Amino acid sequence: MTTQTTSATATTSPTYELRLYVAGQTTKSIAAIANLKRICETHLAGQYRIDVIDLRLTPQLAAGDQILAIPTLVRRLPEPIKKIIGDLSNESRVLVGLDVHPLSS
Repeated sequence: MTTQTTSATATTSPTYELRLYVAGQTTKSIAAIANLKRICETHLAGQYRIDVIDLRLTPQLAAGDQILAIPTLVRRLPEPIKKIIGDLSNESRVLVGLDVHPLSS
């Protein structure tokens, strides 16, 4: 399962390029995907691209980003590359890890 979710208009490229490494359809993997999509739609609408990479199907891709635990989120752009490990349920931790300022309520 390598899937892409893009939320950018046709005339702009995504500002945030994210890769989420998972292993199959485990509870943590499903939660991480859902949490990431929710956070991105709330705080980065129109400015992100998510690639979900299932390491059960393509384990060789783990070496490129030096993945040691799963699920792991890798922010490839903007640089520098950042990694967040876990199911991404702590929204404030994810926002800090991505260097995203939360939207005011």
